Amino acid sequence: MKILHTSDWHLGHMLYNHERTDEQEAMLSQMADIVKDEKPDAFLLCGDVYHTPQPSAAVQTMFTNALVKIHDANPNMVIVVTAGNHDSGSKHDIFRTPWKALKVHTIGALHNEHPDEHIIGIPGKGYIIAIPYANERNIPEGFFQKLLDMVATRNTNGLPVVMTAHTTVKGCDFSGHDHSTEYNVGGIDTIDIKQMGEGYDYLALGHIHHEQFVHTGKHNVRYSGTPIAVSFDENYAHSVSMVEIGKHGERPRVTTIGIENPHPLVTLPTEGMTTWEEARDLLVRYPDNIPAYIRLNVGIDDFLPVGANEEAVRQTEGKQCRFCLINAKRKDTQKGEAKVLTVQEFKSENPTDIARRFSEDKGIPFDEEMMGLFKETIEMVNADMRDN
Repeated sequence: MKILHTSDWHLGHMLYNHERTDEQEAMLSQMADIVKDEKPDAFLLCGDVYHTPQPSAAVQTMFTNALVKIHDANPNMVIVVTAGNHDSGSKHDIFRTPWKALKVHTIGALHNEHPDEHIIGIPGKGYIIAIPYANERNIPEGFFQKLLDMVATRNTNGLPVVMTAHTTVKGCDFSGHDHSTEYNVGGIDTIDIKQMGEGYDYLALGHIHHEQFVHTGKHNVRYSGTPIAVSFDENYAHSVSMVEIGKHGERPRVTTIGIENPHPLVTLPTEGMTTWEEARDLLVRYPDNIPAYIRLNVGIDDFLPVGANEEAVRQTEGKQCRFCLINAKRKDTQKGEAKVLTVQEFKSENPTDIARRFSEDKGIPFDEEMMGLFKETIEMVNADMRDN
């Protein structure tokens, strides 16, 4: 079985109020071209199709048009789309029936009472177990293994078994994800790979934006990563993963196919921080004819000069690049001195870190119980946003 593994398209993402439709359309066009050239048996989109739970009509139209083009590029291919934590699961489930006419399977929520909904058989090729994002407390114990066992009883011909998931696996490289830790990345708590069960030949993961294998000793657990960068800190190559599996029990053969971004994200300087004056000069010297989004990394003692952002915008007038922000970082404070955040630093802070700082300032211990309650509240808010 040959599959194209991709995830985290984040369609509708705005970069500091700049529309990214042209880039996203270019990425989708490349997806269709890759399908036409490679002729995979299955196309797996493992969550975070959209950047927000309530995408605009134009963004949803872009997605549906892209799926039709991808289908037309290889009509015999099965397409499987699962919801991520940025998506509304119900939006993916609404049109499940008509999508099947194009061999498209959309799965937005867990079907505990009807687990067969998660199993997609590709005659003569293999099985796909498609699992969307779900909060860990809503996943029945042993649910993954139950699905794998169901497939095992049907797989009498030793066909490849592929499972999808949208989650944070312990030990993954979460480079590029702001304010993440080994315990939580992008709002999803880390799980041990053992919780995913045994019996799959390849585990196609979504959520982490850096393409990688997660070390298990079997070389079969992989994040495809996002095809175009969502933040300036994702300063690594972006691609899709082409996976080939001969039969059940064989090690997958994986190759990557790069996705070109016509409007890349560029940080000046490329390493470290510099003064405002030097950063401004780098912006002035940036070539007029090279498209890019620009971030300036500036170290400050106090505050940026008044009008610095306006001046940066003026320096890009007539250029094809678009200025996004000055990433102003306050230089290290003296020991014992309270940390004062710039507006940019405050906006980029993790909500849990802000709550902890506020609690400590009030002399209230921010213990594990309080952290658990706070994280549960955030998850309830996020779930409400996804479902409405």
